[in-house]
Amino acid sequence: MPQSLAKNTIHLIFSTKGRHPWLKEALRPRLYAYLAGIFQQWDSSAVVIGGYDDHVHALFLLSKNHPLKKVVEEVKKGSSKWIKTVDGKLAEFSWQNGYGAFSVSESNVPDVKKYIEHQAEHHHRMTFQDELRQLFARHGMTVDERYLWS
Repeated sequence: MPQSLAKNTIHLIFSTKGRHPWLKEALRPRLYAYLAGIFQQWDSSAVVIGGYDDHVHALFLLSKNHPLKKVVEEVKKGSSKWIKTVDGKLAEFSWQNGYGAFSVSESNVPDVKKYIEHQAEHHHRMTFQDELRQLFARHGMTVDERYLWS
């Protein structure tokens, strides 16, 4: 094949340090727009971004030119710097070190998109921890929870 073609749709999840509820409802639309801009800078178009008080979900198309680790690093680093400038009360903001990333088949994109768009309602019924446990199980991942919640 004379050209490189790829379509890798990723469901990314990352949380605030200590799962502190920094991401109040008024901040979220601006944050999601900012995150989408960073994804775009890394040739990784956001499909939808959502979340709740203490974490973010992003469904995006990973660039064929950049590794996932680098895109996530830049998204978290850039948004952390930006959040600290929004309000003096957010000066101590930071993201947790790790992240979860799951590949999404084209046939599941509409369901994952809907899931991300309804995070606020979802988290009235389920904790962030239970949400991640469910995602890990759905993707056949075994994790050691001793290292998951720090």
